[in-house]
Amino acid sequence: MPFKNSPHIRRLQSGLTLVELMVAMVLALLITMAAAGALVLARQGFNNVDAAAQLRDNGRFIQDMLQRIGVQTGYKSLQYAATKRAVSTDGISDTPAPNVFGLNNASRTTTNTWDQGTTRSSGSVGYGSDILVLRYQASASTVNSTASDGTIIDCMGISPSVIPSARDDRIVSILHIGASANGEPSLMCSRSSTGMAPYDSQPIIQGVENLQFLYGVDGIGPANTVVPIPTNTADSVPERYLRADQLTVTGNDSATNANWQRVRSIRVGLVLRGATGSALDRSSQTFYPLGSSKASSTGAEGSAFASSADPGTTFTPTADGRLRQVVTFTIHLRNYQEDL
Repeated sequence: MPFKNSPHIRRLQSGLTLVELMVAMVLALLITMAAAGALVLARQGFNNVDAAAQLRDNGRFIQDMLQRIGVQTGYKSLQYAATKRAVSTDGISDTPAPNVFGLNNASRTTTNTWDQGTTRSSGSVGYGSDILVLRYQASASTVNSTASDGTIIDCMGISPSVIPSARDDRIVSILHIGASANGEPSLMCSRSSTGMAPYDSQPIIQGVENLQFLYGVDGIGPANTVVPIPTNTADSVPERYLRADQLTVTGNDSATNANWQRVRSIRVGLVLRGATGSALDRSSQTFYPLGSSKASSTGAEGSAFASSADPGTTFTPTADGRLRQVVTFTIHLRNYQEDL
């Protein structure tokens, strides 16, 4: 065998066997899969953190905005603040429309008047969500001026250019849930500088799918019909929180207006949602927009403000992979609502 030790033969015998090549490919595949998995997890974590930050920013914006226009509620321009309304002899017939008003589980259109809405049907956008109406006047820039100083704004951040020409002319800001142009449930602002329809309705924040209000009242109980309300029952401190439908008395405008004038604070609850796939936990969850607590008898989680008569106070959305956050806060009204 003369060619046994030739360099040509040795060169043909060097290299990887088929088994070694397959092992190398499997190892490379495992490393690639591990790297891809780590990238996916990192991406999911980033999306979750980004969505959580966005929800916090949205919640802060809504709270700041509602606190700002909330403390304006009942504000009167100087010429009306300096004089009181003439009261009728019976103390009833001249009870003016309130500066704070609400509707429970209702939606609205741009043609609704400030105190109207349509009951939401089950399954509709924002089902269970409420409507809040806040009314107030603009402030004059100088004494005897008809121009506004720009300090009073509506829910869109717009300030009227002139002050009201009559005692009952008021800016109207209406907060409610509706669908934006892309179908996303949104916090809507319906505004009117004249206080009358039609209203300019625009989304403020998208991804608000539940909006709840309770009203801290002073000296009255649910469905009160005593008018005028005795003055010795009022101390400007709310004793209880009631729903909008517990303050509105059907067919009795005087009692309804008198009840709403006893509102001293507003408890606000929202559920905000992020984009699809923004949650790491994909299981079904229950939210309490107005605040959660423990039931004293069983120790089970519940809400001190949840009620079976108020849809939306216990909110269980579809498990759709969206990150959600509850925002709850209280607005303490600065202006005395009965001095109209």
